[in-house]
Amino acid sequence: MAQLIYLADDDPALLEVFGAFLESSGYEVRTFPTGDALSEEFARREPDLVVLDVMMPGTDGLTVCRQLRAVSDVPIVILTAKDSEMDYLHGLAIGGDDYLTKPFSPAMLVMRVKALLRRVDMGRAASRKPDLLTRGDVELSDASHEARAVGRPLQLTMTEFALLRCLLAASGAVSRDELLREVWGIDAEIETRVTDECVRRVRRKLRDAGSTTAIKAVWGYGYRLEAGAPDA
Repeated sequence: MAQLIYLADDDPALLEVFGAFLESSGYEVRTFPTGDALSEEFARREPDLVVLDVMMPGTDGLTVCRQLRAVSDVPIVILTAKDSEMDYLHGLAIGGDDYLTKPFSPAMLVMRVKALLRRVDMGRAASRKPDLLTRGDVELSDASHEARAVGRPLQLTMTEFALLRCLLAASGAVSRDELLREVWGIDAEIETRVTDECVRRVRRKLRDAGSTTAIKAVWGYGYRLEAGAPDA
């Protein structure tokens, strides 16, 4: 069965073009002119992935993203205008998994969608293995798809879970390029701000749980997970 994608944008021409490209890549696509319409359908049937434009009539895309994230870990791609830097930062902060800045090619959207869905499939395959990853007071179970710090559950999105797993599985530092490939399934030429924002969110959740295990930046390279070294 084809994977189902919901796409919301108030530009009918973009909906038609993006929908056609995604369908030609083998996906089932439902398009919506507003975030409210998407949310109504989401309540009836949850898709495999959501693409949300920020600026739409009615409820804006960022609010819809927050609402969906409160009830689901479905992958979400945020679409932003070229001059709306704060939109994509806010979108990632409230649980978006990736973003694209307009204008972009339909092929780029298809690439990002494929990468996110491939990561979901990899996560499901890993969840069938009973392995447990630990470092310091942090533990992550692929079998139950749960992560804990100091015994407290960490409420992670799928992207945050994948990033923490990558850092836990590594014996040392992990480069930004490797994180982009392993977590997002995209190459290094893609902007790394999405990685840095995801790291910031996981750091905050570790701190909020009282963990003494922290994500440390390795200047000019990437990140490592270090036990007994709380963030300043």
